[in-house]
Amino acid sequence: MTPRSRTTTDELYTRTAEDATRAVIASYSTSFGLAVRLLGVRNRHHIRNIYALVRIADEIVDGLAAEAGLADAEQREMLDRFASATHAALSSGISDNLVIHAFAKTARAAGIDAELIDPFFASMRADIESAGTKSRSGHGIEEGTPPPVRGFDANEHAEYVFGSAEVVGLMCLKVFLIDLDRTPAEVARLEHGARQLGAAFQNVNFLRDLADDDQRLGRSYLTPGHRLTEAEKAEWVNTIRQQLAAAQDAIAGLPKDARTAVRCACALFTALTDRIATTPVAELYRQRVRVPNAVKARLTAHALMTAAREGRK
Repeated sequence: MTPRSRTTTDELYTRTAEDATRAVIASYSTSFGLAVRLLGVRNRHHIRNIYALVRIADEIVDGLAAEAGLADAEQREMLDRFASATHAALSSGISDNLVIHAFAKTARAAGIDAELIDPFFASMRADIESAGTKSRSGHGIEEGTPPPVRGFDANEHAEYVFGSAEVVGLMCLKVFLIDLDRTPAEVARLEHGARQLGAAFQNVNFLRDLADDDQRLGRSYLTPGHRLTEAEKAEWVNTIRQQLAAAQDAIAGLPKDARTAVRCACALFTALTDRIATTPVAELYRQRVRVPNAVKARLTAHALMTAAREGRK
């Protein structure tokens, strides 16, 4: 058997790792997968690699480990092993975990480091502290019993959203700016937009997922623990719309090969926000609100037409 060169082996393994991240997106998020396909070729695989790592960590704390019967301490150990393996891969450039390997390649190419990664894992650890993620195999919650609800006050909410969403927006921005020159002022404006977009996406998700967070996970991200009121929902919708507007203001400063995807993502979440705004809170606590595929297609077409007009200027 002829041995492969080191470079060829790395390339084959990395391609396989990126196939794994593509499968993660295909399984977990049709909307995100749609937006990623609108990115330029140089960005597409990197954004998939970021999303896949974030998704797997999220699954660990959102029931995967608990449903397997792991107690809180065991869940923390599982997440800590995943985080440690991520840091090790950033240092070495390789991992035996395909998703971590793909993420490490992206992180090293884009300059993503512990400054963004550590807050992310800190927010994931906060989810393990939520009462609803305790094991149902003798660790305090009987099967079929609604979990007690853990709330987030304003400071806890801001810290959680920064780590779970805003830093992800900053990671994506680092990818978009690979090998491109921007002034410090331009970067600051783009970073503000990236953080606002990440926060908007997360807050929309909190409203959309009220039923699952409350009934299965025992979390109330938008209140200190009580059920959301109609007035509070209206306040959050207003906050989200302000965050989306700030993100949209920054889109023009993005590289052209990133604008269409980001514009489309903004449009999809704006449509979701509009649907949530007209849905009673009681209904949100019963089922998830979705944007129909026909609407997604129309918004995608509009984003593509906007990009075409920009290209003619």
